[in-house]
Amino acid sequence: MRIIITAATIGEWMPVFVNMNTLYTGESQRLKVRFHQSGVGMLASAVSLTRLVSEEKPDLIIQAGIAGCFDPNMPLGKVVVIKEEILGDLGVEEEGKWKDIFDMKLEKSNYHPFEKRKLPNPWLSTYNLLKLPELTGITVNQISTQPTRIEQLKKKYGAVVESMEGAALHFICREANIPFIQIRAISNYVGERNKAHWKMKEAIEALNEVLVKYVDRLYKIR
Repeated sequence: MRIIITAATIGEWMPVFVNMNTLYTGESQRLKVRFHQSGVGMLASAVSLTRLVSEEKPDLIIQAGIAGCFDPNMPLGKVVVIKEEILGDLGVEEEGKWKDIFDMKLEKSNYHPFEKRKLPNPWLSTYNLLKLPELTGITVNQISTQPTRIEQLKKKYGAVVESMEGAALHFICREANIPFIQIRAISNYVGERNKAHWKMKEAIEALNEVLVKYVDRLYKIR
């Protein structure tokens, strides 16, 4: 089984890269793990993941990263998986209302790879091996900071987690029929720009602890 662990930056997977059992990176014929940096944002991720899927055709892609959270009751450092993704800023704002590409009739809400405007992960029941909380993600090009915009996204989409790459993974893997899972650690609350209140280091540590456990579990069941 060929596994790719991808992230926007190498810092998000470097701890597990350093500590990964060499059995998985070279010796094992059952499970081979490779690491990949997609770059930051949907555009860079879409290009690099498309190339990855086309050239390597992996059996599973694991996207790992930190993320912001809309729920102030969610503990920082919590590790979750994303059950479905939403395109958060592809559209137009008119008269104080946000209209996405589906509202504008530029795309059909159930036209593949979308389902009811979203990009769900159909393989989640198979690959959520650690039974992590399954939340709705939203992907943006511009990080949400304004209270009115944050409320728009929460009310319209019910988003809990915000990233800048997740939707690219879901879109491409659904199109290519490649199993995937998106694992995120909560580093901050959406809208909080005082980084003294963030838990970036703790989130990356928690994320990588989960990645080690996840690959170990995957090896045992394959």
